[in-house]
Amino acid sequence: MSGRALKLALAQTNFLVGDVGGNAARIRQIAAAGHVAGAQLVVFPELALVGYPPEDLLFHRGLRRQVEAALAALTAERAGPALLVGFPEYTEQLIFNAVSVLHAGEELAHYRKQCLPNYGVFDEQRYFARGESSGLFELQGLRLGLLICEDIWQDAPAQAARAAGAEALIVVNASPYEQGKQAQRETLLQRRAAETGLPLVYLNLVGGQDELVFDGQSVVLDYEGRVLLRAPAFAESLSFVELTRDAPGAPLRVSVALQSAATRSPIAPVTPPLSADAEVYEALVMGVRDYVGKHRFPGVVLGLSGGIDSALTLTIAVDALGAERVQAVMMPSRYTSQMSLDDAALQAERLGVKYSVIPIEGMFAATLEALREEFAGRPVDATEENIQSRCRMQILMGLSNKTGRMLLTTGNKSEMAVGYATLYGDMAGGFAPIKDCSKLLVYRLAAYRNALASANGESAAIPARVIERAPSAELRPDQKDADSLPPYEILDPILEAFIEQDQSVEEIVERGFERTTVVRVLELVKRNEYKRRQAPPGVRVSRRAFGRDWRYPITSGYRR
Repeated sequence: MSGRALKLALAQTNFLVGDVGGNAARIRQIAAAGHVAGAQLVVFPELALVGYPPEDLLFHRGLRRQVEAALAALTAERAGPALLVGFPEYTEQLIFNAVSVLHAGEELAHYRKQCLPNYGVFDEQRYFARGESSGLFELQGLRLGLLICEDIWQDAPAQAARAAGAEALIVVNASPYEQGKQAQRETLLQRRAAETGLPLVYLNLVGGQDELVFDGQSVVLDYEGRVLLRAPAFAESLSFVELTRDAPGAPLRVSVALQSAATRSPIAPVTPPLSADAEVYEALVMGVRDYVGKHRFPGVVLGLSGGIDSALTLTIAVDALGAERVQAVMMPSRYTSQMSLDDAALQAERLGVKYSVIPIEGMFAATLEALREEFAGRPVDATEENIQSRCRMQILMGLSNKTGRMLLTTGNKSEMAVGYATLYGDMAGGFAPIKDCSKLLVYRLAAYRNALASANGESAAIPARVIERAPSAELRPDQKDADSLPPYEILDPILEAFIEQDQSVEEIVERGFERTTVVRVLELVKRNEYKRRQAPPGVRVSRRAFGRDWRYPITSGYRR
């Protein structure tokens, strides 16, 4: 039994939800590349055959037929390495989140996920039944334990695999990105390796799926918990892991290598972690790229106001898609400042996008005239501001419909939280890249992107004045956000405490905020739920976004 060795290829891959045939073809393509490199087992992420999360597609009988046919075809193949493939397993009454090890026309092993997450963005208990047995299989004389995502976050499955005789643990995952998530993962994995005394191979999905982004960052640890491999964030890659037993009873020795999926060239096995702001920015870029690309839009269009939110959104769009696929539109009104006109034009020129200037004054004036008798005797208020925003929406949606380019919405999380946005106006669009970014985070990301440009010897992507000026919607004379909202340095921490940490008024006040301000902000959040329900999806980067993991009632008598 001495001198046993097994070479694994870890396919950190971007799959398309529901594209069973396309995903199966990618599995074959990557398996062939792994075979050429000498891999004896090629490992794919959780539910690779259908993508993650498939949601209610799982209930469709057509999907079941496609999955079963594709799995049968993969099982029947006799050439090449063994494959570890995730898929939904259908029985007469139940569905399981499962993996199988397939090789030479046979199924060598089968495992059903035991721990089904039902918190945050996860709703697996709606779809899947729990597995009850440990997954263990032998290949090249080595005994390997199988786990799926949430299984590693609980104590029992890893310990059960160890007790069953596993010499190493393979964990396949579809773990979505949020700020600080990779550090949490690695801390947990180090603890599991120490508890079990086993090497741990953790493979994660990569790519954007609606509001979720999967960041990859697959890792391999030895039995002492040392990180030997960390795959790149937000990029496909193929990692190679060799597990070797030098003598009977000895722990497995681990050696690693990593190559880019794009170039197939070797890269350093332990990719340095990104900075906090770089990580968020790359998540937003991938989210936009995959949402636009997987829907096959030819490009995007967005309103460019001269303000910080649209400026950051434009930069993300260009980084995601290329300047040739992005159109920016300035739509000045009687309240638009010359500074906004100049800064928007400057940014569009620097980024090289198609830039259009379409004034809304005629539309605005015509609408006010049409409503003149209805509005007679009533003071000017937010109604007139909203009319301007809806005039702009008509232009942008018209361009989107005519060109086929998807409209990007430019609002941030702070605005969405308190309803500082116009329904059927600036909230209109197909995707909202910075929907889960607070205003303060928007400023940090803008500074990060400009610093990146400076480091590359390029002009700032976002003009300095856009970052330095006081934020304003420019819908009335001399308007500032601070006229309607607390300063963002106060607003954003209150919102984070309430939305992401579920803190009460009293708990937030204890953090040093005025009670009247806290109560006012929380009332605004609850009052504007109806708006958020009608907003487009956007990239989730926080612990709790306005999307899958936010389910507050629209109608509610709850106070405080």
